[in-house]
Amino acid sequence: MDIASLLGLVLAIAGILVGHTLDGGKFSSLVQPAAFAIVVVGTFGAVLLQTKKSAFLRGLRMLRWVFAPPPDRRQELAREIHLWSLSARRDGLLSLEQYMTKADPFIQKGLRLVVDGIQPDKLRSLLFTEINTYEMRERQAARIWESAAGYAPTVGILGAVLGLIHVMENLSDPSRLGAGIAVAFVSTVYGVGLANLLFYPVGNKIKSIVAEQVLQYEILTDVFHDIATGDYTRVLEERIACLTAPY
Repeated sequence: MDIASLLGLVLAIAGILVGHTLDGGKFSSLVQPAAFAIVVVGTFGAVLLQTKKSAFLRGLRMLRWVFAPPPDRRQELAREIHLWSLSARRDGLLSLEQYMTKADPFIQKGLRLVVDGIQPDKLRSLLFTEINTYEMRERQAARIWESAAGYAPTVGILGAVLGLIHVMENLSDPSRLGAGIAVAFVSTVYGVGLANLLFYPVGNKIKSIVAEQVLQYEILTDVFHDIATGDYTRVLEERIACLTAPY
């Protein structure tokens, strides 16, 4: 669990609610199902219109990364690199095949290319192509949150206009004016609030996680290249140092 993300979300919401209460407002005045439906459904409808279904669904699944990010495996990878280096130096490149069963798909591919004796520069080129494909797929999925942040305020204004239309239609019935005005203003609050307190931060957090994974894959690509060229010493130690460096 990422406590910082959870705390940040709580503080953001609490700041709005406490400020609203201190100014004499009531919490119930911010609870408007109609406004919420207009902003949320309208926003994600617009996002889905511009995004492939697979990318949209993957982006929604990525939301869990904000509060439960993928585990940090850098220390484990560093130990595995030591094992690969030792095994390749002692028993040859074919011995690396034993490490392919439990690895993730990228590492499996890298080890397979090494075991197959692919020329080192070609190996690096193939793995960088794999990285570029992975990065494009992940960033397209993460981009749905940036898109939602862009659409939400505008949809909120649309909700405000709809609320005002409702008000104008009921000028003869003062008892119904309050609900229309509430929807009008709360829609704007929902649109701007969701965009800046949720959608933008979520998108940026997911992009940073993707960037970390891409960096790890790039370092692993260099590791596989070094092993394929028979460079098992100081160079690999530097790769491991870069992999495990704090960020």
